[in-house]
Amino acid sequence: AILAVESPAAALELLRIAKARAGASLSAFELISRVGVDFIEEVGPEPRLPFEASPDWMCLIDLGAPEGADPQADLEAIFAEGFEAGLVQDGVIAQSEADRTDFWVLRETIPEATRRLGSISSHDISLPIQRVAAFIDRAAGVVAGLGGFRSNCFGQLGDGNLHYNVFPMQGRDRKAHANEKPVIQRAVHDLVHEMGGSVSAEHGVGRLKVADLERYGDPGKLAAMRAIKSALDPKGIMNPGAVLRV
Repeated sequence: AILAVESPAAALELLRIAKARAGASLSAFELISRVGVDFIEEVGPEPRLPFEASPDWMCLIDLGAPEGADPQADLEAIFAEGFEAGLVQDGVIAQSEADRTDFWVLRETIPEATRRLGSISSHDISLPIQRVAAFIDRAAGVVAGLGGFRSNCFGQLGDGNLHYNVFPMQGRDRKAHANEKPVIQRAVHDLVHEMGGSVSAEHGVGRLKVADLERYGDPGKLAAMRAIKSALDPKGIMNPGAVLRV
């Protein structure tokens, strides 16, 4: 199902309802913003959109129910309880596998659209679930304070993983903001760290976030990692420069 909600805070309340209703059957709970849909319409490709007018925020809910369960009834109950609580404004429940595929195509097309548009600064982050809504609100203010930019936030709300990406205003090229990328990245990551989150989520540290790990990581843990690395790879020939500085 894709359900329209008023805000990320409403999405968090709906997540609580979904967990209570579906339990372990809840296999995905994704947060999607209207900005992401706008980006798809701006640069393509064009998926099937579930609503005539896209709401500001949507939740994609997927259930993986065991044999004998009734996921359709669970989704209808989640919709009904969310609507009665004032959390859900509208919704579409898949009636076929084709519908379900269309919903996921919409979600997976957002990263493709953002790649085509070209972000100034991309952030793969995670936060304590209860702080996600507050982060999104505060991050919007932080980015606005740095200049005229557009932000798109989407991700796996069920486990607190977010993609928070900053883009130039429509008609401008990201190359014009190349000097601003480090400032934006630092501001967003500082906020994530302040709110008890991680600046490295599902995509890891790799080589691009070595300096971030040094800045935000626990010094004791970093020392232990370096000691293990030195013991197992004294010549530094195993994936040099990844995670730990050479």
